[in-house]
Amino acid sequence: MRRGVHIGHAPVTSDNAGRAVVAIILASLSFSLVGVSVRLAGEMPVFEKVFFRSLVSLVAMGAVAMRYRENPFAQGRLIPMLVLRGVFGTGAMVLYFYAIAHLNLADATILNKLSPFFVTIFAVLFLKERLAKHLIPALLLAFVGALLVLKPQLDYHALPAVGGLISAMCSGAAYTVVRSLRGKLPPYTIVFWFSLVSVATAVVPTVLGYVRPDPTQWLALLGAGIFATTGQFALTYAYHQAQASRLSIYNYGHVVFAGFFALMLWGEIPDVMSLTGIALIIGAAIWNHRHMVRETRAAATSG
Repeated sequence: MRRGVHIGHAPVTSDNAGRAVVAIILASLSFSLVGVSVRLAGEMPVFEKVFFRSLVSLVAMGAVAMRYRENPFAQGRLIPMLVLRGVFGTGAMVLYFYAIAHLNLADATILNKLSPFFVTIFAVLFLKERLAKHLIPALLLAFVGALLVLKPQLDYHALPAVGGLISAMCSGAAYTVVRSLRGKLPPYTIVFWFSLVSVATAVVPTVLGYVRPDPTQWLALLGAGIFATTGQFALTYAYHQAQASRLSIYNYGHVVFAGFFALMLWGEIPDVMSLTGIALIIGAAIWNHRHMVRETRAAATSG
Protein backbone atom coordinates (compact mmCIF):
# COMPACT_ATOMS: atom_id res chain seq x y z
CA MET A 1 0.00 0.00 0.00
CA ARG A 2 1.42 3.39 -0.95
CA ARG A 3 2.16 5.84 1.78
CA GLY A 4 0.45 9.21 1.62
CA VAL A 5 1.15 12.73 2.78
CA HIS A 6 -1.34 15.28 3.94
CA ILE A 7 -2.48 18.76 3.06
CA GLY A 8 -4.46 19.67 6.12
CA HIS A 9 -6.19 16.39 6.92
CA ALA A 10 -6.75 15.13 3.38
CA PRO A 11 -4.35 12.32 2.40
CA VAL A 12 -2.89 12.36 -1.09
CA THR A 13 -0.51 9.97 -2.76
CA SER A 14 3.08 11.14 -3.22
CA ASP A 15 3.90 9.79 -6.68
CA ASN A 16 1.36 11.28 -9.06
CA ALA A 17 3.76 13.13 -11.35
CA GLY A 18 1.09 14.04 -13.92
CA ARG A 19 -1.08 15.91 -11.44
CA ALA A 20 2.01 17.46 -9.86
CA VAL A 21 3.22 18.92 -13.17
CA VAL A 22 -0.23 20.36 -13.94
CA ALA A 23 -0.36 21.87 -10.44
CA ILE A 24 3.08 23.47 -10.64
CA ILE A 25 2.35 24.92 -14.08
CA LEU A 26 -0.87 26.36 -12.61
CA ALA A 27 1.25 27.79 -9.77
CA SER A 28 3.65 29.37 -12.28
CA LEU A 29 0.75 30.89 -14.20
CA SER A 30 -0.78 32.20 -10.97
CA PHE A 31 2.47 33.80 -9.77
CA SER A 32 3.02 35.44 -13.15
CA LEU A 33 -0.50 36.91 -12.87
CA VAL A 34 0.46 38.30 -9.47
CA GLY A 35 3.17 40.29 -11.23
CA VAL A 36 0.72 41.41 -13.93
CA SER A 37 -1.81 42.47 -11.26
CA VAL A 38 0.82 44.43 -9.33
CA ARG A 39 1.90 46.19 -12.52
CA LEU A 40 -1.75 46.95 -13.42
CA ALA A 41 -2.27 48.49 -9.97
CA GLY A 42 -0.17 51.34 -11.29
CA GLU A 43 1.41 54.17 -9.31
CA MET A 44 0.55 53.05 -5.80
CA PRO A 45 2.90 52.81 -2.81
CA VAL A 46 4.66 49.45 -2.69
CA PHE A 47 3.63 48.81 0.92
CA GLU A 48 -0.01 49.41 0.04
CA LYS A 49 0.22 46.75 -2.66
CA VAL A 50 1.87 44.38 -0.18
CA PHE A 51 -0.80 45.07 2.44
CA PHE A 52 -3.82 44.31 0.27
CA ARG A 53 -2.19 41.33 -1.48
CA SER A 54 -1.31 39.83 1.92
CA LEU A 55 -4.67 40.64 3.48
CA VAL A 56 -6.48 38.48 0.93
CA SER A 57 -4.07 35.60 1.60
CA LEU A 58 -4.38 36.04 5.38
CA VAL A 59 -8.17 35.78 5.23
CA ALA A 60 -7.95 32.70 2.98
CA MET A 61 -5.41 30.93 5.21
CA GLY A 62 -7.42 31.83 8.30
CA ALA A 63 -10.48 30.25 6.69
CA VAL A 64 -8.50 27.08 5.96
CA ALA A 65 -7.31 26.92 9.58
CA MET A 66 -10.91 27.31 10.78
CA ARG A 67 -11.99 24.59 8.37
CA TYR A 68 -9.57 22.17 10.04
CA ARG A 69 -10.35 23.57 13.52
CA GLU A 70 -6.72 24.39 14.20
CA ASN A 71 -5.32 27.44 15.97
CA PRO A 72 -2.35 28.85 13.98
CA PHE A 73 -1.27 30.82 17.08
CA ALA A 74 -0.82 27.66 19.18
CA GLN A 75 2.68 26.90 17.87
CA GLY A 76 4.73 27.62 21.01
CA ARG A 77 8.46 27.43 20.38
CA LEU A 78 8.01 27.47 16.57
CA ILE A 79 6.58 31.00 16.53
CA PRO A 80 10.01 32.74 16.32
CA MET A 81 10.85 30.70 13.22
CA LEU A 82 7.45 31.47 11.69
CA VAL A 83 7.99 35.18 12.32
CA LEU A 84 11.49 34.96 10.81
CA ARG A 85 10.06 33.28 7.71
CA GLY A 86 7.48 36.06 7.54
CA VAL A 87 10.12 38.79 7.82
CA PHE A 88 12.25 37.34 5.03
CA GLY A 89 9.18 36.67 2.89
CA THR A 90 7.86 40.20 3.38
CA GLY A 91 11.22 41.71 2.48
CA ALA A 92 11.29 39.59 -0.66
CA MET A 93 7.78 40.70 -1.62
CA VAL A 94 8.45 44.41 -1.09
CA LEU A 95 11.62 44.30 -3.18
CA TYR A 96 10.00 42.14 -5.88
CA PHE A 97 7.07 44.56 -6.22
CA TYR A 98 9.57 47.44 -6.40
CA ALA A 99 11.50 45.62 -9.15
CA ILE A 100 8.30 44.90 -11.09
CA ALA A 101 7.46 48.62 -11.08
CA HIS A 102 10.82 49.63 -12.57
CA LEU A 103 12.05 46.71 -14.70
CA ASN A 104 10.75 44.64 -17.56
CA LEU A 105 8.47 42.03 -16.03
CA ALA A 106 10.57 39.17 -17.40
CA ASP A 107 13.78 40.63 -15.93
CA ALA A 108 12.21 41.15 -12.50
CA THR A 109 10.80 37.61 -12.61
CA ILE A 110 14.04 35.87 -13.57
CA LEU A 111 15.98 37.72 -10.87
CA ASN A 112 13.42 36.52 -8.33
CA LYS A 113 13.82 32.99 -9.70
CA LEU A 114 17.40 32.93 -8.47
CA SER A 115 15.95 32.08 -5.05
CA PRO A 116 16.49 28.26 -5.38
CA PHE A 117 20.22 28.86 -5.74
CA PHE A 118 20.24 30.98 -2.60
CA VAL A 119 18.29 28.23 -0.83
CA THR A 120 21.15 25.88 -1.71
CA ILE A 121 23.78 28.29 -0.37
CA PHE A 122 21.88 29.04 2.85
CA ALA A 123 21.07 25.36 3.42
CA VAL A 124 24.77 24.54 3.24
CA LEU A 125 25.70 27.42 5.56
CA PHE A 126 22.94 27.16 8.16
CA LEU A 127 21.37 23.71 7.86
CA LYS A 128 24.73 21.98 7.29
CA GLU A 129 23.51 20.27 4.11
CA ARG A 130 26.11 18.86 1.74
CA LEU A 131 26.95 20.89 -1.37
CA ALA A 132 26.85 18.55 -4.36
CA LYS A 133 29.76 19.04 -6.75
CA HIS A 134 27.49 19.57 -9.75
CA LEU A 135 25.96 22.61 -8.04
CA ILE A 136 29.18 24.62 -8.20
CA PRO A 137 29.10 25.18 -12.01
CA ALA A 138 25.32 25.65 -11.84
CA LEU A 139 25.71 28.40 -9.23
CA LEU A 140 28.46 30.09 -11.25
CA LEU A 141 26.34 29.93 -14.41
CA ALA A 142 23.35 31.43 -12.58
CA PHE A 143 25.56 34.18 -11.15
CA VAL A 144 26.85 35.14 -14.61
CA GLY A 145 23.29 35.12 -15.91
CA ALA A 146 22.22 37.41 -13.08
CA LEU A 147 25.03 39.84 -13.94
CA LEU A 148 23.83 39.99 -17.55
CA VAL A 149 20.29 40.78 -16.41
CA LEU A 150 21.50 43.25 -13.77
CA LYS A 151 23.91 45.12 -16.10
CA PRO A 152 25.77 46.57 -13.11
CA GLN A 153 25.94 50.37 -13.14
CA LEU A 154 27.28 52.85 -10.63
CA ASP A 155 24.15 54.99 -10.42
CA TYR A 156 20.58 54.89 -9.16
CA HIS A 157 19.33 53.17 -12.32
CA ALA A 158 20.74 49.91 -10.98
CA LEU A 159 18.63 50.02 -7.82
CA PRO A 160 15.56 48.12 -9.17
CA ALA A 161 17.77 45.31 -10.49
CA VAL A 162 19.71 45.12 -7.22
CA GLY A 163 16.36 45.12 -5.42
CA GLY A 164 15.26 42.16 -7.54
CA LEU A 165 18.45 40.28 -6.69
CA ILE A 166 18.10 40.97 -2.95
CA SER A 167 14.46 39.86 -3.27
CA ALA A 168 15.74 36.46 -4.46
CA MET A 169 18.15 36.33 -1.52
CA CYS A 170 15.32 37.06 0.92
CA SER A 171 13.14 34.43 -0.76
CA GLY A 172 15.98 31.94 -0.47
CA ALA A 173 16.32 32.71 3.23
CA ALA A 174 12.55 32.35 3.70
CA TYR A 175 12.44 28.98 1.92
CA THR A 176 15.42 27.81 3.99
CA VAL A 177 13.43 28.55 7.14
CA VAL A 178 10.47 26.68 5.61
CA ARG A 179 12.76 23.72 4.96
CA SER A 180 13.79 23.73 8.62
CA LEU A 181 10.08 23.57 9.56
CA ARG A 182 9.38 20.64 7.22
CA GLY A 183 7.16 18.03 8.84
CA LYS A 184 6.49 20.17 11.90
CA LEU A 185 3.56 22.26 10.64
CA PRO A 186 0.92 22.08 7.90
CA PRO A 187 1.74 24.37 4.95
CA TYR A 188 -1.28 26.65 5.47
CA THR A 189 -0.04 27.56 8.96
CA ILE A 190 3.29 28.70 7.52
CA VAL A 191 1.54 30.75 4.81
CA PHE A 192 -0.85 32.19 7.44
CA TRP A 193 2.07 33.50 9.49
CA PHE A 194 3.81 34.84 6.39
CA SER A 195 0.65 36.76 5.48
CA LEU A 196 0.17 37.95 9.06
CA VAL A 197 3.72 39.33 9.30
CA SER A 198 3.32 41.00 5.88
CA VAL A 199 0.07 42.68 6.89
CA ALA A 200 1.54 43.81 10.23
CA THR A 201 4.65 45.18 8.51
CA ALA A 202 2.77 47.04 5.79
CA VAL A 203 -0.19 48.42 7.78
CA VAL A 204 1.55 51.53 9.20
CA PRO A 205 3.19 52.63 5.92
CA THR A 206 -0.13 51.97 4.17
CA VAL A 207 -2.09 54.15 6.61
CA LEU A 208 0.50 56.97 6.59
CA GLY A 209 0.88 57.06 2.80
CA TYR A 210 -2.58 55.82 1.80
CA VAL A 211 -3.57 56.40 -1.82
CA ARG A 212 -7.18 55.61 -2.50
CA PRO A 213 -7.34 53.03 -5.31
CA ASP A 214 -9.71 53.53 -8.19
CA PRO A 215 -12.01 50.63 -9.21
CA THR A 216 -9.44 49.23 -11.65
CA GLN A 217 -6.71 49.30 -9.01
CA TRP A 218 -9.00 47.62 -6.45
CA LEU A 219 -9.61 44.85 -8.96
CA ALA A 220 -5.86 44.50 -9.60
CA LEU A 221 -5.09 44.34 -5.86
CA LEU A 222 -7.80 41.74 -5.33
CA GLY A 223 -6.42 39.77 -8.26
CA ALA A 224 -2.90 39.87 -6.79
CA GLY A 225 -4.19 38.39 -3.55
CA ILE A 226 -6.32 35.72 -5.22
CA PHE A 227 -3.59 34.66 -7.68
CA ALA A 228 -0.95 34.57 -4.92
CA THR A 229 -3.18 32.37 -2.75
CA THR A 230 -3.98 30.10 -5.71
CA GLY A 231 -0.29 29.83 -6.52
CA GLN A 232 0.60 28.90 -2.94
CA PHE A 233 -2.05 26.18 -2.85
CA ALA A 234 -1.07 24.79 -6.26
CA LEU A 235 2.62 24.78 -5.35
CA THR A 236 1.94 23.03 -2.05
CA TYR A 237 -0.26 20.45 -3.78
CA ALA A 238 2.41 19.81 -6.43
CA TYR A 239 5.15 19.12 -3.90
CA HIS A 240 2.84 16.77 -2.03
CA GLN A 241 2.20 14.79 -5.22
CA ALA A 242 5.74 14.22 -6.49
CA GLN A 243 9.39 14.64 -5.55
CA ALA A 244 10.77 18.17 -5.55
CA SER A 245 13.69 17.11 -7.76
CA ARG A 246 11.26 16.22 -10.54
CA LEU A 247 9.34 19.48 -10.32
CA SER A 248 11.85 22.27 -9.79
CA ILE A 249 12.45 22.94 -13.48
CA TYR A 250 8.75 23.58 -14.10
CA ASN A 251 8.95 26.59 -11.77
CA TYR A 252 10.64 28.43 -14.61
CA GLY A 253 7.35 28.40 -16.50
CA HIS A 254 6.76 31.51 -14.39
CA VAL A 255 9.36 33.34 -16.51
CA VAL A 256 7.75 32.20 -19.77
CA PHE A 257 4.28 33.29 -18.66
CA ALA A 258 5.60 36.62 -17.35
CA GLY A 259 7.41 37.30 -20.62
CA PHE A 260 4.28 36.46 -22.63
CA PHE A 261 2.03 38.78 -20.59
CA ALA A 262 4.64 41.56 -20.65
CA LEU A 263 4.84 41.33 -24.44
CA MET A 264 1.07 41.18 -24.94
CA LEU A 265 0.13 43.92 -22.46
CA TRP A 266 3.06 46.34 -22.55
CA GLY A 267 5.08 45.38 -25.62
CA GLU A 268 8.12 44.63 -23.46
CA ILE A 269 10.93 42.69 -25.11
CA PRO A 270 14.07 41.94 -23.05
CA ASP A 271 17.31 43.10 -24.67
CA VAL A 272 19.98 40.68 -25.91
CA MET A 273 21.96 40.75 -22.65
CA SER A 274 18.85 40.03 -20.58
CA LEU A 275 17.78 37.21 -22.89
CA THR A 276 21.27 35.71 -22.65
CA GLY A 277 21.18 36.01 -18.86
CA ILE A 278 17.72 34.43 -18.71
CA ALA A 279 18.97 31.54 -20.89
CA LEU A 280 21.99 31.01 -18.61
CA ILE A 281 19.88 30.98 -15.44
CA ILE A 282 17.35 28.55 -16.93
CA GLY A 283 20.25 26.47 -18.25
CA ALA A 284 21.72 26.33 -14.74
CA ALA A 285 18.35 25.24 -13.41
CA ILE A 286 18.10 22.47 -16.03
CA TRP A 287 21.66 21.33 -15.20
CA ASN A 288 20.77 21.17 -11.50
CA HIS A 289 17.45 19.46 -12.18
CA ARG A 290 19.00 16.68 -14.30
CA HIS A 291 21.60 15.90 -11.65
CA MET A 292 18.96 15.87 -8.91
CA VAL A 293 16.83 13.40 -10.86
CA ARG A 294 19.89 11.24 -11.53
CA GLU A 295 20.85 11.23 -7.85
CA THR A 296 17.27 10.46 -6.79
CA ARG A 297 17.09 7.48 -9.17
CA ALA A 298 20.50 6.22 -8.01
CA ALA A 299 19.43 6.44 -4.38
CA ALA A 300 16.18 4.61 -5.14
CA THR A 301 18.06 1.86 -7.00
CA SER A 302 20.64 1.40 -4.24
CA GLY A 303 17.86 1.39 -1.63
